[in-house]
Amino acid sequence: MKILRLIRWSGCVPSPRYQYRHLQLLPFSRRLQSTAATSAREHDDTSLPEDEAHERPDPDTDRRRRKGEQSLRSLPSPPPFYASKSARLSALHARLTLSPRLPLEVLARCLVHSSADTHPHFNNLSLSILGSDLLGYFTSEAVLCRFPRLPTEVVFASMTAYVGPKTLAAITREWGVEVAAAPGGEVDPGLLQFARREAGNASVDGTGVQVKELEQTAPRLSATRPNPEQMLKGWRRGVSSRTVYDDYFGDEIMRSSTQAPATAESDNPRQSSSTPISLELASTTFVRALMGALYLHTGLRQTKAFYNAHILSRHLDISALFAFRQPTRDLSKLCAREGFEPPVARILSETGRRSRHPVFVVGIFSGREKLGEGSGGSLDEARIRAAVAALKGWYLYSPLTVRVPSEAIGSAKQWESVMVDWGEVIV
Repeated sequence: MKILRLIRWSGCVPSPRYQYRHLQLLPFSRRLQSTAATSAREHDDTSLPEDEAHERPDPDTDRRRRKGEQSLRSLPSPPPFYASKSARLSALHARLTLSPRLPLEVLARCLVHSSADTHPHFNNLSLSILGSDLLGYFTSEAVLCRFPRLPTEVVFASMTAYVGPKTLAAITREWGVEVAAAPGGEVDPGLLQFARREAGNASVDGTGVQVKELEQTAPRLSATRPNPEQMLKGWRRGVSSRTVYDDYFGDEIMRSSTQAPATAESDNPRQSSSTPISLELASTTFVRALMGALYLHTGLRQTKAFYNAHILSRHLDISALFAFRQPTRDLSKLCAREGFEPPVARILSETGRRSRHPVFVVGIFSGREKLGEGSGGSLDEARIRAAVAALKGWYLYSPLTVRVPSEAIGSAKQWESVMVDWGEVIV
């Protein structure tokens, strides 16, 4: 029987003859071991074959190439026309199924933080400001329209869970965005570029002293409150003031370290700075800038679809965000405010009262209506759990049909106002 050589029939593996010809046609098939070996080869042309000496690059071409590399290294970020040559950038554009109306140059700009390039035309600062407002608007309307009775603290926690810095940094990792070691013009435009902050536990010049020990952080003042100096004296920030003066997450908007303590009109917390930052902040800025770029180039409808697919689709158990200190007192105040009968705890069932592990089931009733039910190893534990269940049943109320305000923009259907609750119980 004749032996068949299947390797010659395959198109994946070339024949040995083709491999030999292919190696002969390569202009730089020989590996250079060191700089000394390179210089020796340049001065000794007799040791090279004629074909390889003939395929040596032109000195003028090599000089122009080196000059181009030096000019690229002098730039703080890659030039915009390099975006069309980046395979990483095209892969990211296709992976996120972005619209063709979003150019690769704009996507590359979203990956450049202001700490890497302070020029406003080449960093993502302006886009991130717009994207931050869009993320806050979409998330707040979704949370408040779905759960109109949520307390303000729970609303702040929900906003942080949906579009907080840690969440947006995790989304950036899930998208497969890689990080550049250092920013520069020669870096691939598909990499996230920013000035990396040195770790706090890093040693200073090998002395054993950590960086965080030398940092002297001066107290930073609020940029939006009318009395920022009084906050350093221990003044309490109430929930109402956090809603008016603070950001979407209930955190203070701090004044930039490069700003002078001037009037409130001259304060601008969104200022470009070359101060090194963390990876979490750079990732957060990238997602916000991408949202702003989508809104500018594709419009509100596609931006909202992208938001629903990547952010609002993430599961969040809002019932786990509650933390009641005295649920029985809060339930009594809530019933008094709404005009209900005072709540009464009643035992529904029990087992093993005289054993080591008894179980009691207690229900909270307001008249004939059962507000909540809970079980525990003691009567007090079961009563508290029943009060917590009753409070969650009230605050987690959700209408059957929810229509957020952004859906009425550009729609022929007239906007219908949603339910607005009085708010949480104030004791």
